[in-house]
Parts: sequence; C-alpha cells; structure tokens
Amino acid sequence: MVLSDVLQSRGQTRRLTLCGTEDVVGRCRDFSREALADWQWIPAADEEEQAVVDDVLLLVSEVVTNACLHAGGPREFVLNCTAARLRIEVTDGSPVHPSPRPSGVAAPGGHGLTVLRRLARSWGSLPRGSGKTVWVEVAAPHGSRQRGA
Repeated sequence: MVLSDVLQSRGQTRRLTLCGTEDVVGRCRDFSREALADWQWIPAADEEEQAVVDDVLLLVSEVVTNACLHAGGPREFVLNCTAARLRIEVTDGSPVHPSPRPSGVAAPGGHGLTVLRRLARSWGSLPRGSGKTVWVEVAAPHGSRQRGA
C-alpha cells in the first residue's frame, strides 16, 4: 500500500480541545466551516452539496449542544474526512450514552437524536476513559471536489 492510498483510506483529521460550555457550539461550527472550506466542501458546487454542508453544521450543533446539556460540555471535538465520508466526534466526561426519546413525545426540546438519525449515515457512542465519544458520519457529497483527503 502506497502513502497516497493510506491517506485516502485514513483521511485528514482536525482536532479541537475544549473546556466548559461558553460559546462552544459556535466555536465548533466555525472550526467545522474552516475545515470544510480547506477540504473544498465549501463553497458548495450546487444545492445538493450545500444541503450536505448545512446538514453537517446542524449535526455539529446537535452533538455539541447535547454534550453541553447532558455531560458538562465537550472535552474534544474531532473531524475526520475521507473521500467517502465525514466523521464528527464529540468526547465528554459523562459515561451515560445517549438514548432516544420515546416517539410521540410532544414536549419542546429533546429531539436531537431524531435529527441525528435522519441526517447522518450512521452514528453511535463509544466509551472513552471515564466518559464517552459520540460519533456521527455523513456521506461526502457526490460531486465532492475535496483534495488530499
């Protein structure tokens, strides 16, 4: 396997260490926008690619907000981009894994996991130290022009 094949399969990773909850959602969205621009997902070539970018930014908001609301805030935010997909990871200090709300609950809020299930190709949660990492994957846009991933 040559180096370019390894880079293609492992992709590129961006990592942001976090502390607390103040403006963390905005920081993670800005960090994501910058990474997507570097990976040439932004500017989007058409409406379909723009929809994928919008979905990614909404998913970032959801997983980071959940870490703020239910786990004392994220400790680390990671993006890994390959030619086929983008993986978003949020690590926090709570060992409690996310669980969906029962369907049909009409109360405001608490529907973030429903958003994840509908927009993400896949998602899950893994133990990490004394906490966990929640991960979300989104398929790369069909016409993705990204380079170096």
